[in-house]
Amino acid sequence: MDFSLLRRIISRYCVGEEIWVDNRTVYIGHKEPPPGAEAYIPQRYPDNRIVSSKYTSWNFIPKNLFEQFRRVANFYFLIIFLVQLIIDTPTSPVTSGLPLFFVITVTAIKQGYEDWLRHKADCSVNESLVDVVQQGKAVGTQSHKLRVGDIVVVKEDETFPCDLIFLSSSRQDGTCYVTTASLDGESSHKTYYAVPDTMAFCTEQEVDSLHATIECEQPQPDLYKFVGRINIYKDNEEPVARPLGAENLLLRGATLKNTGRIYAVAVYTGMETKMALNYQSKSQKRSAVEKSMNAFLIVYLCILISKAVINTVLKYAWQWSPDRDEPWYNHRTENERQRHVVVRAFTDFLAFMVLFNYIIPVSMYVTVEMQKFLGSYFITWDEEMFDEELGEGAQVNTSDLNEELGQVEYVFTDKTGTLTENNMEFIECCVDGNVYIPHAICNGQILSAASSIDMIDSSPGGYRREHEDLFFRALCLCHTVQVKEEETVDGIKRGIHQGRPTSFYISSSPDEIALVEGMKRLGYTYLRLRDNHMEILNKDDEIERFELLHVLNFDSVRRRMSVIVKSSSGDYLLFCKGADSSIFPRVVSGKVEQVKARVEQNAVEGLRTLCVAYKRLTQAEYEEACHHLTEAKLALQDREQRLALAYDVIERDFVLLGATAVEDRLQEKAADTIESLHKAGMKVWVLTGDKMETAAATCYASKLFRRSTQILELTKKRTEEQSLHDVLFELNRTVLRQRSISGLSLDCLDFGLIIDGATLSALLKPNQEGTGTGTGNYRDIFLEICRNCSAVLCCRMAPLQKAQIVKLIKASKEHPITLAVGDGANDVSMILEAHVGIGIMGKEGRHAARNSDYAIPKFKHLKKILLVHGHYYYIRIAELVQYFFYKNVCFIFPQFLYQFFCGFSQQPLYDTAYLTLYNISFTSLPILLYSLVEQHVSVEALTREPSLYRDIAKNSLLRWPVFLYWTCLGVFDAVVFFFGAYFLFDNTTFTSNGQLMTTNTQMMFGNWTFGTLVFTVLVFTVTLKLALDTHHWTWINHFVIWGSLLFYVIFSLLWGGIIWPFLNYQRMYYVFMQMLSSGPAWLSIILLITVSLLPDVIKKVLCRTMCPTATERAQDHEAPSQGGAARSTPPSSRRAYKGASTDSSLLHVGAVEMLSLRRSELLPQKLLAHLAEGGGADLCSLSPYVLRLSGAGFASCAPGPETSV
Repeated sequence: MDFSLLRRIISRYCVGEEIWVDNRTVYIGHKEPPPGAEAYIPQRYPDNRIVSSKYTSWNFIPKNLFEQFRRVANFYFLIIFLVQLIIDTPTSPVTSGLPLFFVITVTAIKQGYEDWLRHKADCSVNESLVDVVQQGKAVGTQSHKLRVGDIVVVKEDETFPCDLIFLSSSRQDGTCYVTTASLDGESSHKTYYAVPDTMAFCTEQEVDSLHATIECEQPQPDLYKFVGRINIYKDNEEPVARPLGAENLLLRGATLKNTGRIYAVAVYTGMETKMALNYQSKSQKRSAVEKSMNAFLIVYLCILISKAVINTVLKYAWQWSPDRDEPWYNHRTENERQRHVVVRAFTDFLAFMVLFNYIIPVSMYVTVEMQKFLGSYFITWDEEMFDEELGEGAQVNTSDLNEELGQVEYVFTDKTGTLTENNMEFIECCVDGNVYIPHAICNGQILSAASSIDMIDSSPGGYRREHEDLFFRALCLCHTVQVKEEETVDGIKRGIHQGRPTSFYISSSPDEIALVEGMKRLGYTYLRLRDNHMEILNKDDEIERFELLHVLNFDSVRRRMSVIVKSSSGDYLLFCKGADSSIFPRVVSGKVEQVKARVEQNAVEGLRTLCVAYKRLTQAEYEEACHHLTEAKLALQDREQRLALAYDVIERDFVLLGATAVEDRLQEKAADTIESLHKAGMKVWVLTGDKMETAAATCYASKLFRRSTQILELTKKRTEEQSLHDVLFELNRTVLRQRSISGLSLDCLDFGLIIDGATLSALLKPNQEGTGTGTGNYRDIFLEICRNCSAVLCCRMAPLQKAQIVKLIKASKEHPITLAVGDGANDVSMILEAHVGIGIMGKEGRHAARNSDYAIPKFKHLKKILLVHGHYYYIRIAELVQYFFYKNVCFIFPQFLYQFFCGFSQQPLYDTAYLTLYNISFTSLPILLYSLVEQHVSVEALTREPSLYRDIAKNSLLRWPVFLYWTCLGVFDAVVFFFGAYFLFDNTTFTSNGQLMTTNTQMMFGNWTFGTLVFTVLVFTVTLKLALDTHHWTWINHFVIWGSLLFYVIFSLLWGGIIWPFLNYQRMYYVFMQMLSSGPAWLSIILLITVSLLPDVIKKVLCRTMCPTATERAQDHEAPSQGGAARSTPPSSRRAYKGASTDSSLLHVGAVEMLSLRRSELLPQKLLAHLAEGGGADLCSLSPYVLRLSGAGFASCAPGPETSV
């Protein structure tokens, strides 16, 4: 039989493709290519339907049940429930089935509701209307009906329905402005470019006449990468190929801004869009508390099995005598007699497992889940973590790690935008060793903004040279800044100055805006990009036009960017700016030493530096560069590598022009936060891509390094002088020697380590055979050095190296809890690698915030989220876990003891209702509320004394000794409950109706009365134990704790006081009332509760008196103050911070001006005295001292990336 037809049908209509190809071909408007151009291969792509929901109406129940029973505790209780159904067990299946049903139902309802919300969101998106060009007209259709190849019309303020290739725009220059806030959080306007051959199409008819195909890569999640080309077919001509990149791709979820409309073609739809590919779930992180819970659960499971085995063995040992084998009240059936003894023993073992299974707290998991979910709202509700400037507060992306915030031992932080504001200010520039500073002081006069270029360091002659003009032109041309000239931006009127609209610089990089604004203050103003020509206004108020030929975009590997422009005189110029490490090796001439000295001086002062270079191109060199670039841009395979090679060929043989210095101020309270983290026992590491000198200056300013800190360098410069082996062992000897000298006093050890990316790569590189002895333990020696350093600075780090550092510390023998905090896309890798990831809502987008576990507006909020929220979360959940195991030991151990007095007959001690409701109703709410609102120390004390964090470090409240104490306390209380009640009923007589009555209490005595008495003491004891542990009392605490006890009493009265028609037998009828009618029973209840609680109270008093912890001392210190007036509520911090981040000193200069001097730029005493005396000497003569001032209009006042020109 021929199956070829069937095979073709399957390959055509099945979802998967038999052969996977790396590229896809998109036919614009679904038009086939002209005959002979290329083969027409129809391809099937998914529709534009977005599915974020997890379940459907038909698979919800089986899929949800499968996921829930993958949890060990749920599966265990399911097995117990099935055993109760199959064999004759001492307890009803309801006792296990009802709690299990409650847990499964609550979880299913929660997950089902969340998924229903996702379904609603999906429907609203999929059914939204989209305009599609069909037969020369715009036709409205639903979003989910879009197909790859459809030409879409998008209007201003509309969201792109899928990933589109930009064809044409209502703007004449073929550009459009887009905000990608929903993708990466960047609210700034990004500029996208239409295909040059289609940018002139203005109507639906013109766009519909386009005959072209697009070849591009298959869908992948990188938002900033796209490789493709468009082939445009014209009448009887060869097709024109144009490269397509990320600047041509409009992503689903982004919004069109300040552009009337655009035409674009769909290339990725539905679940293949980059937005959908990026919303896949991250790997699940597990907290240390969860791991401890699982370990404790295994211990209790072993205890359960041991109890069942002991009782089974003792039962058959007790029944070994023939007269005990068949008691008169429990004759065995014929089937039971004929069963093999092994089968009977196994059945009894299962029955005992069922009887004692309540020692495993199934409700603990649902309580922990509710505690984490509800407790996470305290972070989002915290007004002190709300930022007025952003208009946002802290966000919780996952609540599974709340308690991990209280266990952090290592903090890894980015520098730019995390420790610093990422709000750049142009400070100075250096051209051939001559320094230019806007608004400088010269001859006692403050130069105005309109003044021409001024040199502080004197230079011979003072005339402007060719290099100076080239330098300023380079900074005006070598950038991707856009100029927004409209009066209205996003519907808000901005930039109205004296009734006239002004312009704004727009860029995703604050550095570029700072440099362009700095050039404006020095006399060169960038005006606009018009018709592919860049216009600048020079110092003589003349407009110069340069044709923009090519942009060699910045990337983190090259660390530089370049532009090729053509001047009005026809000269081809290549301008390049970048990091000094990427520019200096490519320079062949220029005053390298002078510029390098200035760069190093600025780096020491904590300024961000860039170097600027250029070269002139001949016609032949330009054509060769064009050939390299065009060939690389048109490549569909390995385009990035080919572009990198082309850039490497073009960007060489530079003439050095100069360097710039930009200041990134330290964030408000960053130094205070780091100091508090140090006091809390955390080690702070700074991981940055900046050069060593700049990063070190920031570390000193933020108090990561102190003046007394001994700096250890492990850098490429040092390893070039000595071998890596020698440097490592020398540093290790230094650390060990100092530690041996200082003895056990850790306060004397204050080392700081600086390591760069190149040395780290050598450290982490796999060892080669034959490299000699001692190389195998480089990593261990490095970790040993780091353990003895109070702070570590890692500079020149690539994003992947940041994650490697975090992974290295995580895998060390101590297995410390790590936290990573950053604000940019380059920090995502380390945020995902760390145990806890925190994203800063910064100016580098929301990559970090989206991929983190928690997001905070500013670095200073790290102090509150760790020292307060983390501390509380850990204390609460640790008590919750230990308390659950404790109260279940108290609950089930009397049942174990009872078997010794009932012939191991598996007779339950408690009634079925009590077995079922103990963990669900009687004891659940008090501990849940405790785990939400308990504050053992006030917020002010935790903030004021960060060292309190050390008391809970290293999972101290869930260690094995603490766990054993709680377990032993539970066993002791259980013994008191059981034997206290037992000795109360030790003297009994028969009444006339055959019941037992105690002679000393005159109370009817039976097994249910005995069990009820034990259960009553149990419920009151475990609840009062929690009340004794509560430090922070509110009205809701009182309501829940005393309400739970009252509920138990009322339930017992109703349960035993009414004949319930749905019960076949009612063994608890009148038992509770009979028990309470006896005065000695009341006395015994009070006495047993007191005896049970007494040891724990004595232990706490002795420990607090003999060896109090820091937390207990803080509690004692707070006690007197709480006796007076109630504490005032901490003031809300919902106030924008208006001041500078560093302290200022004010100097009166000639009684004319007040000048603000930054602390990081303190002047020598000689200069300060000179200024204070109001002297008029020429400050230029004080070279090399440089005075930098914040004059009017110098500092940028508008927040964000848009700044007034």
